[in-house]
Amino acid sequence: MDQRISFVTLAVADLDRTRTFYVDGLGWKPELLVPDEVLMIRAGDRLILSLWSEEGFEAEVGPIRRGAGIVPITLAHNVATESEVDEILALAASLGAEAGEGQRRDWGGYTGYFADPDGFRWEIAMNPDEIGRSVLP
Repeated sequence: MDQRISFVTLAVADLDRTRTFYVDGLGWKPELLVPDEVLMIRAGDRLILSLWSEEGFEAEVGPIRRGAGIVPITLAHNVATESEVDEILALAASLGAEAGEGQRRDWGGYTGYFADPDGFRWEIAMNPDEIGRSVLP
């Protein structure tokens, strides 16, 4: 098996609200949109972010665990500068997202988090190390 990820699939409560956030708000372009079913967005050369209605997800994958607390996954979007971190966090906040402020981290980077409409946390990060620079366009 090759060492790679092809799709990241997230189950979402309201696909239209999610589309509004990612497409209309963040300006991402859909590769595929099947209303009330799935929204697929190219997130890299060979990576698709698949946002799937909870109903369709549960029908194929199985019941979703529900409860209090933060969804136990983060997605990261790396940028080259601290100011870009702050700009993206401000954009997400302007779209109604729960967004924190950028912070300098002990490991030398600068990051902040926002939550999309379903509570999935996005880390917006400026990572000055080689691995951080390796994922920038």
